[in-house]
Amino acid sequence: MTMELHSVPVRKIAGVGVKKAGELLAMGVSNVGQLLEYYPFRYEDYTPQDPAHLEDGMRHAILGTVYSEPSMYRYGAGRARLSCRLVANPLLFTAVWFNQTYLQEQLRVGRKVLLVGKWEASRRLLTVTETVFPDAQGASELKLQPVYPLSGNITQRWLRKTIRQALEQYGDQVKEVLPEPLRAQNRFLSRKQSVHAIHLPEGEQESQKARESLVYEELFLFQLKLQSFRSLSRKQQDGLSQTIATEEIRKLIGRLPYRLTEGQRESLKQILRDMRDPSCMNRLLQGDVGSGKTVVAGISLFATVRAGFQGALMAPTELLAEQHQRSLETILEDSSIRIELLTGSLTDRKRKDVLSSLQVGEIDIVVGTHALIQDDVYFHKLGLVVIDEQHRFGVRQRAQLRNKGMNPDILTMTATPIPRTLAITAFGDIDISTIRELPAGRKPIKTYAVKHDMLERVLKFIHKETRAGRQAYVICPLIEESQKLDVQNAEQLYRDLAGKFPDLNVGLLHGRMDAEDKHRVMSDFAANRLQVLVSTTVIEVGVDVPNATLMVVYDADRFGLSQMHQLRGRVGRGPHQSFCILIADPKNAVGEERLKAMTVTNDGFEIANLDLAIRGPGEFFGAKQSGIPPFRLADLTRDYRLLEQARDDAAKLLASPEFWTEAVYLPLRELLRQDQSGEREPLN
Repeated sequence: MTMELHSVPVRKIAGVGVKKAGELLAMGVSNVGQLLEYYPFRYEDYTPQDPAHLEDGMRHAILGTVYSEPSMYRYGAGRARLSCRLVANPLLFTAVWFNQTYLQEQLRVGRKVLLVGKWEASRRLLTVTETVFPDAQGASELKLQPVYPLSGNITQRWLRKTIRQALEQYGDQVKEVLPEPLRAQNRFLSRKQSVHAIHLPEGEQESQKARESLVYEELFLFQLKLQSFRSLSRKQQDGLSQTIATEEIRKLIGRLPYRLTEGQRESLKQILRDMRDPSCMNRLLQGDVGSGKTVVAGISLFATVRAGFQGALMAPTELLAEQHQRSLETILEDSSIRIELLTGSLTDRKRKDVLSSLQVGEIDIVVGTHALIQDDVYFHKLGLVVIDEQHRFGVRQRAQLRNKGMNPDILTMTATPIPRTLAITAFGDIDISTIRELPAGRKPIKTYAVKHDMLERVLKFIHKETRAGRQAYVICPLIEESQKLDVQNAEQLYRDLAGKFPDLNVGLLHGRMDAEDKHRVMSDFAANRLQVLVSTTVIEVGVDVPNATLMVVYDADRFGLSQMHQLRGRVGRGPHQSFCILIADPKNAVGEERLKAMTVTNDGFEIANLDLAIRGPGEFFGAKQSGIPPFRLADLTRDYRLLEQARDDAAKLLASPEFWTEAVYLPLRELLRQDQSGEREPLN
């Protein structure tokens, strides 16, 4: 919508007074441009149905003729029931209205009327929600009507009428945003046609075409802005050009006791190519639980050390940092590379030794938690930063670690696979590498959802697995009892299971324990000195105990899909068949849907897409870090093909010389210029 229409107050529309303008303002509409961009979210089909094919309990539109005088029945204060018999050949039926007494005078015998409502077949009764008289409004307006989100005292009828009036007064002033070559290439409607058709469609096909055209425009403008910003930021940020020791890397890979998967090899190739490039690497490595991201990160850190730099790996918890240190020592054991740990639980003396060795370059790779970004941490020559579970850290924390060096390369990792649509949208300024395969020999985890009344059978199964020499996790949402949530708590559950399994060693792990106690419990579990570990979600990420084959999750409907998948990923890491049992009595359809999804797939990417569909993009990432704009029309789960098309078109256009020279693209160039200089709000 052009700035001209955004400067015209809604009071300029005939029929909009001070009061209605105030109510529109409460809906976020203050000008004509915003009103014309207040799009419907669905349509009511007013096409009359054949009376012979009405379905019981369904919404139907019936065009009938008033057969008898209406009767009024009043009950209670201000309440009334109006009924009338109508005929729609060959059907004679009764229509009922509640609290619409003004219709009594209009329902004259012999007058045609279109009624919309719920049909009750056994009583031949229609409970009416909408009434339209064709002779008053014109039959041409009766087929497809927009339905808008409402608030306050604004009604659908008034808003439809007002938007229709706005289109009559200002519809011809709607200016194009997309250049003609782009519209013609994709056969989209003009913006003027799209805005008119989305509000006043002739039929379903026209409304779909209008929506498609406007969604593409919205996504294209966002992608153009995103990719332009990415290009600009890369030009402004000189990075390191690292010399990659290809032959040494090849030998290191050859010493590994397993073959890298295709996804690992391709991801490593992309990372090493970025490290050679003089601009800063900003790459996200995503892969399912257990897909081997740490190996790729380890080889990348080896590459930066052999290029003469230091590497840093930051993890969200001490448990995970310690595990990463052990993993890197295993991967790089014959390479004479010094790896040290820097966490908050180090003694003062040990911490001083690590800091001084790091500053003079004696440490090649440091693995740590938030302790890495303290003010007194200095590197000799930082070349590569690896950030694990990147969504656990804020933007500022990630930037603080980057600032420890002279624009080092950044590799972030996540075991929460990001749906392709969100990756394109939220991470359009980050390169993405994906590992889809799991290492050879991994068996799919068998997952079952059971009710709480099957708890005894679950306990017997825990006993069976532990007697066979295996181990089990038992997860619950809370640490202590809560008056607010009727869910299992870890401390009570620990006491219960210790009593039920006197022949087993049961351990307890939660976030409020100090680091030393956590380390002791996990060490005991890893060594099989504990057979059952009761825990909160502190073990969600990174804990690796191959002998653990059973994951039991209490009140599983309290967890999100991706979180349940992360918990499930703690088992299935060894040669034995593993199981995940989700205990829940879901209170709603969303809870049931999540549990069902977990039982039908082990694929983290499929889980991520289902999670996106259920929760939406804002909740998927968390509102503060999502970076996802509130699109007016676009739906990332529904419009992914248009999103990919918009992304590709924006990239091609920015790379073409014509975009920067030809007059037809001048409005887009102006939008980008204004957006980068901060003269106006972002394009969306």
